[in-house]
Amino acid sequence: VQLQASGGGLVQAGGSLRLSCVASGRTENSYALGWFRQAPGKEREFVAVISWIGGSTYYADSVKGRFSIFKDNAKNTVYLQMNSLKPEDTGVYYCAAPKLAAMPTHEYHYGSWGPGTQLTVSS
Repeated sequence: VQLQASGGGLVQAGGSLRLSCVASGRTENSYALGWFRQAPGKEREFVAVISWIGGSTYYADSVKGRFSIFKDNAKNTVYLQMNSLKPEDTGVYYCAAPKLAAMPTHEYHYGSWGPGTQLTVSS
């Protein structure tokens, strides 16, 4: 499966932004789609994941209550709605598909990655 993330930009603290990730190729073999982010000088970290069937979701504690992940199966697109943004949300955001039929939170279990999209939150 090929993934393409978009929607990043510059936003003030407290603002909102929505990221999109379009999946193409052999999407029928993909169980879920996750979002990760990497801040400058830090390791990539899990943000959220959603299953294509059923729409089960799971969030990192750091974004719970502020971010929402949802999908449009007809468009093979997963969205990440980000509200109440903080400067510490700054980073490159990646979408990825897991290697297995699960909703993992560690990047090791993800096999397909799209190019990232940059989010910068100014204070």
